[in-house]
Amino acid sequence: MHAGIVTCATSGPASDRPHGAAVSVWEDRAVSIATSAPSPAGFAEPAPSALLLLGRGVDLASERGVECVGDLPSPSDPDLVERARAARAALGDRAFILGHHYQRDEVIAFADVTGDSFKLAREAAARPEAEFVIFCGVHFMAESADILTSDTQQVILPDLAAGCSMADMAAIDQVEDAWDVLVDAGVAQSTVPVTYMNSTAAIKAFTGRHGGTICTSSNAHVALRWAFDQVGGVDGTGKVLFMPDQHLGRNTAVLELGLSLDDCVVFDPRKPNGGLTTEELKAARMILWRGHCSVHGRFSERNVTDIRAAAPGVTVLVHPECKHEVVNAADMVGSTEYIIKALDAAPAGSVWAIGTELNLVRRLAAAHPDKQVHYLDSTVCFCSTMNRIDLPHLVWAMESLVAGRTVNQIVVDADDAHWARVALDQMLALPGY
Repeated sequence: MHAGIVTCATSGPASDRPHGAAVSVWEDRAVSIATSAPSPAGFAEPAPSALLLLGRGVDLASERGVECVGDLPSPSDPDLVERARAARAALGDRAFILGHHYQRDEVIAFADVTGDSFKLAREAAARPEAEFVIFCGVHFMAESADILTSDTQQVILPDLAAGCSMADMAAIDQVEDAWDVLVDAGVAQSTVPVTYMNSTAAIKAFTGRHGGTICTSSNAHVALRWAFDQVGGVDGTGKVLFMPDQHLGRNTAVLELGLSLDDCVVFDPRKPNGGLTTEELKAARMILWRGHCSVHGRFSERNVTDIRAAAPGVTVLVHPECKHEVVNAADMVGSTEYIIKALDAAPAGSVWAIGTELNLVRRLAAAHPDKQVHYLDSTVCFCSTMNRIDLPHLVWAMESLVAGRTVNQIVVDADDAHWARVALDQMLALPGY
């Protein structure tokens, strides 16, 4: 074991554990064991010295506003699993269950398909025979599914409290006020909005009304190039208003389109005029909304430095929602699907540090026992809102549907749905999509 690597006990005896089948959380502190859920065979749970329990502390060194909120649900008992199986069987083809990559294993076990948010919404739309679409994700994802599915299908979110902190960082009234600022500065006519999939239906609709497009983390570079082409090209003077994740916008513009950090400004909706002068708005090429992912925003450049020292030969792979300095320090950067494919293609014995949500990293470690998979952060934070979708909520939703009660249906306003679909269709029309 490399110095500084903390490998904790698993649910089975060490002799039954395949070599390397562990996610290691690296810290210089002592090892002791605490688990918030049963461990899959071969998975090393983080030590409490390296664990920031949800709702029990903050990491003051992390980006401001990024902290762990709320307790993880308690593990489900065996009776609940049997109830889930019975309800799923009773619903049959009437229901289609979607499970996002960041979901808990107990939920993923009942998913008909897993994927990222847009892939799941498209999967739902491709199954018009399903009366109920049960989306085990967060609110904006269920909204997208409602927009893309037919009027005869009902989209269910097992827990309405499963929101997204990033999506909530861009409220529609704030965005409309921001556009007014751009109008007053005389730059709105040369600005195209590009909105990340991780946004509310209202923001997607705003984007459609203003001639923009939606993007995912895998096609953001194509979306940005298209947007600039509408206002004179990347080498011109036109602008993009990128919402709501500043990091994805900055990383894509600088690392893939060749713009500079000086071309980017951050619009803070909590400040007058976004905290920017008219001159700054006129000079900018990328107007980045002040938003971020509360999980990916935790990773730091020091995390990368420390894991390289602790695990020589490690390949650091991070999500593009990470901060710019983290992406610069990493070896590889890509979307959730890219991360999964990279691990699938990696040779046996290779060493990886992954900068994304912990549930996915745990699942990747379990799927690749021939590789060493480390979690990049020195403290552990699940996506707390995603984890609100637990087995008790899923069972309740399914049993309610079996009993003839539709619960937690997500319905997007018809006008918003129309314009959001316009923006989504523009994304689907992008080259190479």
